[in-house]
Amino acid sequence: MEIYSTGSGGSLPLRFLLFLLLVSSPLLLSPVLSASSVRCHPADRAALLRIKDSFSQESPDNFTSWDPNINCCNWAFVQCDDKTNRVNSLTIQQTGVRHIPAAIGDLPYLERLTFEDFPKLTGSIPSSFTKLQNLKLFQIWNSGLSGPIPEFLSELRNLEYLELSQSKLSGPIPSSLANLRKLATLVLKSNKLTGHIPDSFGRFNTDVTGGFTLDLSHNQLFGEIPRSLGQLDYMTIDLSYNRLVGDASLLFKENGAAQYIYLSNNDFDFDLSKVRFPQNLTFLVLTHNKVRGSIPEQVTELDSLLLFDVSYNRLCGKIPVGGNIQKLGIFSFLHNRCLCGPPLPIKCM
Repeated sequence: MEIYSTGSGGSLPLRFLLFLLLVSSPLLLSPVLSASSVRCHPADRAALLRIKDSFSQESPDNFTSWDPNINCCNWAFVQCDDKTNRVNSLTIQQTGVRHIPAAIGDLPYLERLTFEDFPKLTGSIPSSFTKLQNLKLFQIWNSGLSGPIPEFLSELRNLEYLELSQSKLSGPIPSSLANLRKLATLVLKSNKLTGHIPDSFGRFNTDVTGGFTLDLSHNQLFGEIPRSLGQLDYMTIDLSYNRLVGDASLLFKENGAAQYIYLSNNDFDFDLSKVRFPQNLTFLVLTHNKVRGSIPEQVTELDSLLLFDVSYNRLCGKIPVGGNIQKLGIFSFLHNRCLCGPPLPIKCM
């Protein structure tokens, strides 16, 4: 039939189908071509590219995957939320980065921010971070970060985990950190922090899943433990390797949640015989203090006890017999004034 043929003898249906395919090909191909970028929010991509620019001279090889033509959710160190398609996690590890870009504050949906193992990282935390109101986890460790801990961190009201450790932070610990009502873990270990433990720390909300963790170890803190800290129902507390003095017995509560207590290498002076240990106590390290008195019999009732180190103190009397106490070895009891009985080879008179 004439309607289906042309002067050149070609088949019109075939040409028509080819024409339709040609016209519709952009529509057919566009989802495929854009699949790698559909999840990447333009504002997040722009912020990440600004971050890349600030890193370009410091660590050019670590950010080669940050290509504007590729979905930013697939870039190294970056994760996105499956529902909102916004960048919610940035974890930068072991690069030559020397500073923290202020442009990170332009990622408003960020929930997790981690800088791991950055010995060349210097400077301070940018104030633009106050815009990160969705941030739940903020972690910097093994860095050259210096200066005081910024007060503005207390404005990040959704923080649940804050770690600024193994760095060169100095000065006092901001008391305003206690305003972080959702905080479950605060780790400030291995810095150059000075001053007293803030009295406000007794106000931390310890009604958190998994229990509260406070680690201020390996600093230059001094003075007595604030009485308010005795009200803190923590799971883990580490105040070791500081210059703290006085009575640390206020940290022990028989009905408390504490499982891990590290108080070694301070100048604490209190009577251990008057202490009632938490029932779930697993680790207790009191070595290198001035703890006196005797070891309470109650220690034999602690079924979860795995470590009980009271060496290098001023304890006397017979080591209680029973429970896990004799399984701990002699090193946990050495260098006291007059402790005796197993596992020590010293017989009691």
